[in-house]
Amino acid sequence: MILAVSTPKNLASPAGGYRGRFAPSPTGPLHAGSLATALGSWLDARKNGGKWLLRIEDLDTPRCIPEATQQIQSQLLACGLSWDEEIIYQSQRQEAYQAALERLNGQGCLYACTCSRQTIANALIRLGIETPRNQEMVYPGTCRPTTLGIADLNRNPQPTLQDLKRAWRIALPADCHIQFQDLGLGQQSQDLNTAVGDFVLRRSDGLFTYQLAVVVDDAEQGITHIVRGEDLLSNTARQIYLQDLLGYIRPEYLHLPLVLDEHGEKLSKQTLATQINTQDEKHSLIELRKAAKHLGLRNLPDGENVTIAEWLLAATHVWKS
Repeated sequence: MILAVSTPKNLASPAGGYRGRFAPSPTGPLHAGSLATALGSWLDARKNGGKWLLRIEDLDTPRCIPEATQQIQSQLLACGLSWDEEIIYQSQRQEAYQAALERLNGQGCLYACTCSRQTIANALIRLGIETPRNQEMVYPGTCRPTTLGIADLNRNPQPTLQDLKRAWRIALPADCHIQFQDLGLGQQSQDLNTAVGDFVLRRSDGLFTYQLAVVVDDAEQGITHIVRGEDLLSNTARQIYLQDLLGYIRPEYLHLPLVLDEHGEKLSKQTLATQINTQDEKHSLIELRKAAKHLGLRNLPDGENVTIAEWLLAATHVWKS
């Protein structure tokens, strides 16, 4: 199965044109890397005369910090990056994700899984498969039924979707090769079977995964363009596959270069990346200028008397959409 990222002919683009979004997880304040992503997505929306939405991806509640949500919003506003519609919180959208899961289950492509990470790791070792550092393990299909389909589920029913003691995975077809065009990186390709295997849509603790939630949210918010960090590039094929199964419009993708630390690692809250300084307009503008430099923007006003609004307008003009 080879899927391309062009919009299916039977699905019209949402009314209102370009719709972009910034979707941070509230596990800490914004750092230089997250500001670069926010700025890039904001500029792309403004350059295209579109709307820019803010979505708080607080799905993984154990990792979320309550005060971080308000802190992120304050940092964005201090940098002049205002959003156009009401903020969406993933923690309040469980019913939407459950409905999508039920739809996929109705297609006979889900199955229950009791594997722990250690179980998967041991299975891969027995198969002679090594997982490189910082790369997710490819699921070897340990819990996958020999046959899978609606008729098979009727004869040998799986545990119900309400059973929270098991994870729920999507069964990929034998040949699941996804191709798409990234607006910045060009042609991309991934074989889902060899890259990730059957992936989880709902965890055994009852939490929905990022892969399912982001696809449902982008579709229901009418997102047409997704501008995000290059660290999420490897997720795109899975999301395109789910979009196709659920009949959603496929957005355009633009993955931005990552901000790295002195060790060449991606800046992240897990590696204690320093939060951006937005205590006043002067410091906020300094942070914006650093983000713009990282994104490759040149010939921007650098005078001391330039306001954030003036600087953002100039940055919008030089942004290459």
